[in-house]
Amino acid sequence: MLTYTYDDKEIEISEVANGQDIEFHIRVVGDKVLDTRIKEIQHDFEHNHVITDVLFYAFLNREYQFIVRQDYYTDFILSLMKHRLIISVQWT
Repeated sequence: MLTYTYDDKEIEISEVANGQDIEFHIRVVGDKVLDTRIKEIQHDFEHNHVITDVLFYAFLNREYQFIVRQDYYTDFILSLMKHRLIISVQWT
């Protein structure tokens, strides 16, 4: 199992299984640079060769939803780490 940690003073993350997908709800509560980082994650997945790996939705109040195919879960978590939205990632 893959576990991760993040600064809850900067963002709030929840994830829920939904059939073959995992839905991530991310709310930014910290610095506005974090919104830019989220858009960089969106860019990573929108410009790769797989169209349906991650779907992205932006809402008011700096809230975002990512619907991630289960086989891209690890790639998504590593992208969160790459763009410094999470602090650590660990296999348990």
